[in-house]
Amino acid sequence: MVSPFRTNPVGVGCISEKVRLLPPKPIPKKRRWQACIPQRYVLAIMGFLAIANAYTMRICLSVAITEMVVAKEKNETEIDPEACAASPSQESTVADHRDFDWDEETQGLILSSFFWGYIITHIPGGILAEKFGGKYALGLGILSTAVFTLLTPLAATEGGAGWLIAVRVIEGLGEGSTFPAMNALLAHWVPPQQRAALGSFVFAGAQVGTVVGTALSGVLLQYSPMGWPSVFYLFGSLGVVWFIVWIFVGYNDPQSHPFISDEEKMFLEKTIESLNRSETPPTPWRAIFTSIPLWGLIFAQIGHDWGLFTLVTDLPKYFKNVMKFNIFENGFLTALPYLVMWISSIITGWICDFLINKGYLSITIARKIFTTIASVGPAVGMIAASYAGCDRTAVVALITMGTALMGAFYPGMKVNALDLSPNYAGTLMAIVNGIGAISGIVTPYLVGVLTPNSTIQEWRIVFWVVLGVFFVTNVIFIILGSGELQPWNNPNTMRGGTEEKGQSRTITSKDEKTHNNE
Repeated sequence: MVSPFRTNPVGVGCISEKVRLLPPKPIPKKRRWQACIPQRYVLAIMGFLAIANAYTMRICLSVAITEMVVAKEKNETEIDPEACAASPSQESTVADHRDFDWDEETQGLILSSFFWGYIITHIPGGILAEKFGGKYALGLGILSTAVFTLLTPLAATEGGAGWLIAVRVIEGLGEGSTFPAMNALLAHWVPPQQRAALGSFVFAGAQVGTVVGTALSGVLLQYSPMGWPSVFYLFGSLGVVWFIVWIFVGYNDPQSHPFISDEEKMFLEKTIESLNRSETPPTPWRAIFTSIPLWGLIFAQIGHDWGLFTLVTDLPKYFKNVMKFNIFENGFLTALPYLVMWISSIITGWICDFLINKGYLSITIARKIFTTIASVGPAVGMIAASYAGCDRTAVVALITMGTALMGAFYPGMKVNALDLSPNYAGTLMAIVNGIGAISGIVTPYLVGVLTPNSTIQEWRIVFWVVLGVFFVTNVIFIILGSGELQPWNNPNTMRGGTEEKGQSRTITSKDEKTHNNE
């Protein structure tokens, strides 16, 4: 019996897409090699590297500032009876590069200033990505951040804290379009049955960027003759290199890609039918901002960002000032939790897809379960670490285990905007990530205010606040959240919202076998 499907006839080693048999067309010789490279995976890899670069440039200051600022002399035993003894190798080889006399509150302002600009360009970036495509909204944002990262040492040394804050605000303006543009691209490129896995892979660039940024920053700060400026020169340069490659390999959608195979294009057109390709209807702002599932997602993002930004921006200071690790140890030990979190996000992404595609969990239940795991784990890990005293091994292990569970956020709430509305994925990511990023403004400054003496007791208060925020926001997401396609995804067919939701789920089920055979 002749199969109603045909597979890619190109040679061994090519990844095939199975599509319904149409009148057979000969594949031109010049395109045969192209079918061997599924372009959605190329897009995913470049998106992963984009977010990784964005995070290295975002967080490198968090490590560098521990060696930029002159250490304050204080009688620790009087201030903090629980103070930890310095490790034998705590002294840094780059102490002569400490140039600035900034107190904890000033450091908090500097670390939070990136997010002042970051939240401003989220919605404009999302709208531009949906209207004109995500390629340049993403690319130019990364490029501008890279340029101003390269200018950071000049701004700090010549202009002091004021100019450094200004440069960080501009970096935030450039990077604000990253997640909205990336979400708009994923909406065009990722089929529903690969959404958790590929989405988790792309967004896990945040963890890899954090790992690379903190670990390499520690190496450079310990051994580079140039001192702390070398951190910004390295990561700014890598951002420029990524942009050059992106110009040649990044495309807004499968229809505009010159190298994509006919089979992959047909496969994506067939499985992403909820995306309106013929025209972009006016954005239904009222329906979006009155959407109950969207507000549940917003609260989940606030909780995630509160915990993540507390760790990303201030964990190096905790390890340096409280646990007394030297800068080399600080870089690698700060990176360890995010390395484990990255691995966890990939594993939980595949598990989530498996449970959904096999019908064991609905999309809504899966998103809520994985988001809850990612909320409870890090909160408990941080609290437990604060009560582990000066046991450095226990502190690192507890924070690492807690942060590993945070990786479940990616197949949980991080890809939820794609569930709710593929047509407005960029706008939704802009709203959700933009509001969540307010946590990035609040947490570094709050930590600076709550920890003027960097004592264990002061940091314990910080971690209890994190636990409270995690708990409240997760409960709200459990009550309000949803994984269903929303009727306002296509305003022109608002009355057919129920039918559209059913169609989307039917497509996912029908193409499951195709996805599993790739």
